[in-house]
Amino acid sequence: MAEDQGTAAMETSKVEEKQPETTEAEAPGVTTTKRIMVAIDESDSSFYALQWVIDHFSTLLMTTEGAEAEGGLLTVIHVQPPFHHFAPFPAGPGATAVYPPSLMIESVKKTQQETSAALLSRALQMCRAKQIRSETLVFEGEAKEMICQAVEQMHVDLLVVGSRGLGKIRRAFIGSVSDYCAHHANCPILIVKPPKETTS
Repeated sequence: MAEDQGTAAMETSKVEEKQPETTEAEAPGVTTTKRIMVAIDESDSSFYALQWVIDHFSTLLMTTEGAEAEGGLLTVIHVQPPFHHFAPFPAGPGATAVYPPSLMIESVKKTQQETSAALLSRALQMCRAKQIRSETLVFEGEAKEMICQAVEQMHVDLLVVGSRGLGKIRRAFIGSVSDYCAHHANCPILIVKPPKETTS
């Protein structure tokens, strides 16, 4: 009889040890925010991709009550091309590096900043029209590399880029941002191809 009670006690303790712990998803107060990133430039195809995300993910991204904890966040990123402060001229043996005057450098940078501001302002207006929770970022450098870097640093859940419909020759020479991101981005990527009449 005593042995049966001891065995029962041991079995009870084993059952208690096997009880599952509360997972992170079940724990109250844990945020489950999903971050979607859309890369834009001057092309209509990139804004088509942004509008596509707004139309298809609005339920997740809307600024509703409790969105901070359970909703999503749309990050719109624009990458300014790097400005080269010198260029070899003329080409060939004995070529010299020509440095543009400081006023020209300042003018180019100002133009880039104004372009970026205009693009992001347009993007934010599109998001606000649908009450989308969003933020904007500007980087400077090679677009495809900076986008992948931002994806990794910000732990993006989904990257969305537009397809500019480059021909085979142009794609071979200058490459494709969407192709590069598809192979190097550290998250799932969605390439949105616009109708032919809006491709630019």
